[in-house]
Amino acid sequence: MKPTPPPPPSAKRLCKAPTLLAVFSVPSQGQQSSAAPLLARSLARSLTWQCGRLRVRRTAQWNLTRMENQVKHLNPDLLQPSKSIKRSSSSTITLNVGGHLYAALRQTLAKHQGSLLEEIANGKKPVQHVDSMGNTFIDRDGHVFRHVLNFLRLGELLLPNDFKEAGLLRREAEFYHLGALVQAVQEWEQQQAARKEPAFLEVTDTHERSQGLKVYCSDPSLIEAVKGRLVQVSKSRLDGFPKEFEVSPNTIQFRHFIKSETGSRLIIMKDSTFVCTPESLKLEIMMLALRGGYRLLTSLDSSHGSAVQCEALHFVK
Repeated sequence: MKPTPPPPPSAKRLCKAPTLLAVFSVPSQGQQSSAAPLLARSLARSLTWQCGRLRVRRTAQWNLTRMENQVKHLNPDLLQPSKSIKRSSSSTITLNVGGHLYAALRQTLAKHQGSLLEEIANGKKPVQHVDSMGNTFIDRDGHVFRHVLNFLRLGELLLPNDFKEAGLLRREAEFYHLGALVQAVQEWEQQQAARKEPAFLEVTDTHERSQGLKVYCSDPSLIEAVKGRLVQVSKSRLDGFPKEFEVSPNTIQFRHFIKSETGSRLIIMKDSTFVCTPESLKLEIMMLALRGGYRLLTSLDSSHGSAVQCEALHFVK
């Protein structure tokens, strides 16, 4: 009977691994010599597989322990919510109006008692809708809302001359129950409508000392421009534009050009030029009109060859 050969080296190396619980059928004496190597190889493969699983498990456990130790040494502030996501202070409110975010002081939103914004600012009206960041959401036009907010901040309505959404702004003011803003928008619309009408300017000269030069313009802004250019000098001091020449916001009546008081005269403010004749004053008014976009429509009695010597000039804009 031949002795049983020793187990292969691979099996010896795996002897230190934990015992594999398995049931093997014991071969007969006649089969021992041929079955022993096969059994050894099977046992070696099983032990190798079990050792591999143990190594993977031990490695994973070691990595987990290392991660736990690293977490313990982390700065506790890093585990807190981001500081950039903070609730606004009690003095400010952030509104999401149609997707546009606006931040304002509570006292700004609460300026007009009884308005929807005042009720939101003072907590009188419960918030019905919020966005993903927790801000109060108002399903209205967000672009136009900036004019609503500026009205609350400034106390007056300031709109660009080419503003085309006055009707929408008025509707938004009605929604927020801002009666003062509704009235301001209506007044702005009336002013814009008046500006669209053609402006008419008439300058007439009767060559009579009692009448002098008369200037009428449907646009009061030109009258103000004329008054801003002229000043009365009396006894070496500036007295401003003479009140006696003002007839109405649309009319100036120059009744005389040299007052009876000695040394009193009417001059052009910036140029310090004496204005003692209807022609020089008429030239100044013509230049202001042409710079303002007016064009000469008609001129009466131009036989003298100069527009400033005509008895009447008519401009339109």
